[in-house]
Amino acid sequence: MEIFSELVGQPQAVTLLTQVLTRQRIAPAYLFSGPAGVGKRLAAQRFAAALLTGGASPKSQSHPDLLWVEPTYLHQGQRYTAAEAEAAGVKRRSPPQIRLEQVRELARFLGRPPLTAPRLVVVIEGAEVMAEAAANALLKTLEEPGSATLILLSDNRDRLLTTIISRCQQIPFRRLSLGDMATVLQRAGAEALLQRPELLTIAQGSPGQAMAARRQWETLPEAIASAVAQPPATVNQALVTAREIAALEVPAQLWLIDYLQHQYCGDNLSDDLQSHWTASRQRLQLLERAGEHIRRFVQPRLVWEVTLMALAGADLSGAR
Repeated sequence: MEIFSELVGQPQAVTLLTQVLTRQRIAPAYLFSGPAGVGKRLAAQRFAAALLTGGASPKSQSHPDLLWVEPTYLHQGQRYTAAEAEAAGVKRRSPPQIRLEQVRELARFLGRPPLTAPRLVVVIEGAEVMAEAAANALLKTLEEPGSATLILLSDNRDRLLTTIISRCQQIPFRRLSLGDMATVLQRAGAEALLQRPELLTIAQGSPGQAMAARRQWETLPEAIASAVAQPPATVNQALVTAREIAALEVPAQLWLIDYLQHQYCGDNLSDDLQSHWTASRQRLQLLERAGEHIRRFVQPRLVWEVTLMALAGADLSGAR
């Protein structure tokens, strides 16, 4: 189907969605799940357009019968999407969430009849970052969606309630091959990334993540970029670096954790492979734990101090 012609490297998702539209057997809810940056958002745009207009408005998110919900930051009582927060210069000290108020707004939206389309359509990005109260409220909506279709996008379906997953038709998305990565990056004018193997390694088959990694690296302060080139050698260096990293916004800190997992655990292979993999496993555990703490709103400077001191060798035994 032509409406999905720009979706590269996702034949299974295209086949499933094409069958849905061809047979006109529309489910109340769909879950597009898979790694970030591999086409879920583009697929949702195209699928929503097909449900609302038959594909006549492939990219518009302003249709009166479409509600697009994104994770938000809360600043001085006002909600901001990631793009809005960046444009407004809002400091992002905690991860974004799908909030209870947003699910309540979604329920009110579904409480009215469609204005011009055959049905209402709701797209929820980042469904895995729903607050607990919001997830429970959404579950009630999924039980009685009325004349509407909900499309949930998730980078990590394991973080969703199993009861939510069970009420959705699954549309899986996969990581792209290097050839498909090259196609997408060339279309986006980002073919120079093909010459950055370290960023392609971090992206792991996700062109969106590769482009995001480049943006993050280019905005990373030079002092931090130099400091994290290898694990800190001393406790004092760890404390200084922790203070500098904690000054970054939370999305940058979470990206840096991903970068360090690849940087610290893939380089510097020693002759003693057993020793290397033991140290790598410990580093991975420490960094994974750091990411979990930051997502749970633990004070970032404390998280980084503990993590970097451990990486410096002060407490590696605690990762065992």
